[in-house]
Amino acid sequence: MYKILILFLLLTNSQLLFANESCSRTATINYQKVLVDAGSRKRGEGLRFFLEKDPVSKKLLDHYQEKDKPTILNASVSTAGSLMILAGLVQTSNAQDVQQSNTLIYTGALLVALNYLVSRTLKLNNEKVLDEAVKEYNKRNTPRIYFSPYNDNNGNSAVGLGIQQEF
Repeated sequence: MYKILILFLLLTNSQLLFANESCSRTATINYQKVLVDAGSRKRGEGLRFFLEKDPVSKKLLDHYQEKDKPTILNASVSTAGSLMILAGLVQTSNAQDVQQSNTLIYTGALLVALNYLVSRTLKLNNEKVLDEAVKEYNKRNTPRIYFSPYNDNNGNSAVGLGIQQEF
């Protein structure tokens, strides 16, 4: 039963869980709501019209978008973990192979989980760059942008490793 559960968890893409997060972020500019993300590929692009007026903010936004791109390392580590789990699931159930099969499954699951936590943490830390770009813009330009990349539309704040806690 646990093998089916693990396989189900692997097949469901974690990006679907966070699809609404990036598509629903808004900033308030001149008492109007502005969509911050133009999609999952161009996070922060909705603020570009304003941020490109300030060279420091534009540079920070470009840096934010560059660091937000998926990496080969992330994909490789997730694929290796998934292949380890798959290899553990398809092994024969001889008495000798059971321990090796369980080791492959647990190691692969741990690898996928750790990769997810590390990539999620890096993504949350990257949000500091977008926050800094907005702060730099607000120092020297008007209209002011009211936006916190750490809050969703419900006012919840993201705290470390993708865990959300209301304050």
